[in-house]
Amino acid sequence: MRQALTILRFLRDCAERGEPAALVTLTDVTGSAARAPGEHMAVAESGRSIGSFSGGCVEAAVIAEAQEVLTDGRARHVRYGDGSRYIDIRLPCGGGIDLLFTPVPDRRQIDCAIAVLERRDPLTLQLTVDGGLVAARSDKDDRTHRRDTAVIVRHDPVLRLLVMGHGAEPAAMRDIARAYGADVMLLSPQVSLVEEAREKGMSAERLRFVGRVDGLMVDSWTAVVTLFHDHDWETPLLLQVLEQRPFFVGAMGSMRTHLERQRRLLEAGASPSDIARVIGPVGLIKATRDPQTLALSIMAQVVQAFEAATASNERREASFAMSHSHGSIEYHARSEHGSDALQSSTIFDVDQTLTADARFDRKEDQAHAQRI
Repeated sequence: MRQALTILRFLRDCAERGEPAALVTLTDVTGSAARAPGEHMAVAESGRSIGSFSGGCVEAAVIAEAQEVLTDGRARHVRYGDGSRYIDIRLPCGGGIDLLFTPVPDRRQIDCAIAVLERRDPLTLQLTVDGGLVAARSDKDDRTHRRDTAVIVRHDPVLRLLVMGHGAEPAAMRDIARAYGADVMLLSPQVSLVEEAREKGMSAERLRFVGRVDGLMVDSWTAVVTLFHDHDWETPLLLQVLEQRPFFVGAMGSMRTHLERQRRLLEAGASPSDIARVIGPVGLIKATRDPQTLALSIMAQVVQAFEAATASNERREASFAMSHSHGSIEYHARSEHGSDALQSSTIFDVDQTLTADARFDRKEDQAHAQRI
């Protein structure tokens, strides 16, 4: 879930103020439900809360139950919806959910959990029906599941988006990603763009020359998007991030521009398999010309890829089709931690031949090529 770190920080803040709070965990779902097992809410003694399990149909009841649990001091496992003892509380979807209420979870374990996610490691929480909580770094095969009287919940680090470029497009991309809740990093040769990002509390660094960047680190939960009009900046930066296996790499430009990008990467020593991982033209909406629509188009594609890469809270092999500005292109989420980047099935060969879904022979594609 995207709010795991925020919810854990809420619990820590309550503890620091001396206000009791409960962690509520969705352990089971029967039929349809708005959330999957492993989702959380946190409820303070005052009734303040964060997180949700539905569109608002059970949250008030959950808050009231959590306050009772805090008064009672004992953990509680409660069903809402289908099969619940609360006959007046029903889920619109007709399903049922089981919630585990953990009063005043161990502060040391909350601090440990926050530290794991802030290091951008995957987190496992083991919660027991008697109120126990143990936090630890996840192994690669850990997933959310029930085990005897405990529920094991896996949380991956928050989506991070590394935006590289100059002009109006990176500014729009930066703001839409921030609004979504992503952790945003910006690299740009444009001083004003860097200063604006820093003023908004984002991580931003100025690119002073074409080449690799010292200390640039990405991980399996990072998406990289290049938005350069001067494409000379791209090649060394793409080479550097491809070595680190982000789950998504996309680049702005027409199909003709992307073909030239692929050739530059090949000449710079990138392998064909790595070059195929660079998605271009990036974005779900075809031939987008204004920065805000392009940013929305890219963000939707990034989130779609992130959801696939972290499906079922485990790193597992999965394939899916994405809508693409030049037809349907298939991508893959790799199973091994550290090698789970998306990969495009489309790449040129050394004889300058494009596969069928990337051929450049339509008037609308030729018009699209003039964008960059």
